[in-house]
Amino acid sequence: MDLGLKGRLALVTGGSRGIGYAIANSLAAEGCNLHIAATTKATIDEAAKKLADQYGVKVTGHAHDLSDPLAAEELAKNCHDVDILVNNAGAIPKGHFETVNDAKLREGWNLKLFGYLNLARPLYVAMRDRGHGVILNIVGIAGERPPFDGIAGAAGNAALIAFTKALGSHSLEKGVRVLGIHPGPTRTERQMKRFKERAKAELGDANRYAELLGNKPFADPQHIGDAVAFLASDRAGFTSGTFLTIDGGLSARSPLFHE
Repeated sequence: MDLGLKGRLALVTGGSRGIGYAIANSLAAEGCNLHIAATTKATIDEAAKKLADQYGVKVTGHAHDLSDPLAAEELAKNCHDVDILVNNAGAIPKGHFETVNDAKLREGWNLKLFGYLNLARPLYVAMRDRGHGVILNIVGIAGERPPFDGIAGAAGNAALIAFTKALGSHSLEKGVRVLGIHPGPTRTERQMKRFKERAKAELGDANRYAELLGNKPFADPQHIGDAVAFLASDRAGFTSGTFLTIDGGLSARSPLFHE
């Protein structure tokens, strides 16, 4: 299926690895030129070169800490003409309400919650004025099914869900679609690192992390990337103000059962 994305320009944040890199990879494979942003210059430059060499598209890397509003403002200025914005950069700490202090909470929200908002605002205005564009937010099901031990992420994600649905409910009237994806457990380097840390703490051996995975289904990052490419294309041209959940059915399971 030709998604008709060839020649369009996309910005992907957190685009140097994991889900963000997979998203950039899928868009580049469809012929999109790219801006990709991440905190570390070396990793973003490496990712940009790899994508450009593999797909023959133009890829520009940007090293920015998007928890800083000024950095988001600068990135938006440098990418004002993008057709597609994929907000993906974010790392909110896990923990119970009484253990997540103000500093940790604000650090996580500054990157994901306010980082998304601060980048989306000027780029939405630019898209609205041109009469076309797509903003796609990578959020997480915790905003709709909040876990007790992840209060910071649940609250931040809930805010992003509300933002996405509210803006996307009327944005199509201006030619702009705003929507999102909730990824479930995904085999990223960061996710596997967490399981290895747990295995070391609970089982005494990080190499036994597979024992903690059990039968839980895990997505490949490319599952998310390919879904983004479709949703960003005109094939999904009447989809706005909603979310696609990609979690192998986990969030649809009854809370009365654990398997």
